[in-house]
Amino acid sequence: MNDIAELLRLAPVQRGFAATLIAGAGLPIAGVWILGLEVVPLRFAMMHVALLGVALGALLGIEPLLVALALCALSGAALAPLAARPEGLAGPLGLLMTLSIALALLVLSIAGVNATRAFEWLWGSVLATQPADIVALAVVVALLAAFELRFHRSLKLLLHDRELALCSGVPVAALTVGLLVLMSVAVAASIKLTGALLVDAVTLLPALAARNLGQSFDGILAWAVGIGAVGAVSGFFLTLWSDQPPGPVLILTMTVITLASYVVRGKR
Repeated sequence: MNDIAELLRLAPVQRGFAATLIAGAGLPIAGVWILGLEVVPLRFAMMHVALLGVALGALLGIEPLLVALALCALSGAALAPLAARPEGLAGPLGLLMTLSIALALLVLSIAGVNATRAFEWLWGSVLATQPADIVALAVVVALLAAFELRFHRSLKLLLHDRELALCSGVPVAALTVGLLVLMSVAVAASIKLTGALLVDAVTLLPALAARNLGQSFDGILAWAVGIGAVGAVSGFFLTLWSDQPPGPVLILTMTVITLASYVVRGKR
């Protein structure tokens, strides 16, 4: 405990803790939307789009996270017109994922990015968080919360039944664009913490656990935010205690919580 207290006096650790808390408390909102719209493959596709953005940022000399956020937002908006198709987004997401990772590897090679730096983006480097990263993450979380609060009633209906929402006069097309853009940037915003391969730690897993515990849409949202915050902070302290990479530790912590939620659900 004394060692952890000493570590918490260091500025990089303080920044990492702030980023972890913000992500844990805010990004699970996007996870609830992903489950509600049944677009779980979206996060796989956006992981790879975010990596492509990081590679482009390295090549062009622009902040990689900002490029990743912008590219994911554009990709989400481009997918929106396809969401209403009977076959859904599975095909376009698969194509986007494959194309993005191929381009990302090619651009990384052209940019001459070394393996160590690429590894940081793949597996996360929360203790390398900079003030600008925290600001970007806070802006994304604020947008998620504002969108949820502004369109809460319409979102409940849309996530429950798209056709019923259309018949009820909900602006489904516009909301779908907003949801896809925000879900996409939420995935991009989390890669600095958990790494591109483990973004589920602060998006999908808290939402899965919340769905097992919540009795309504509002309850699921509340549980997701609470579980995300507690799990992220717990994983952060376990990272400091064990001196292990934050991405795997965070996702293992969230996995334990999610499995516990299934046990609670089974007892009910």
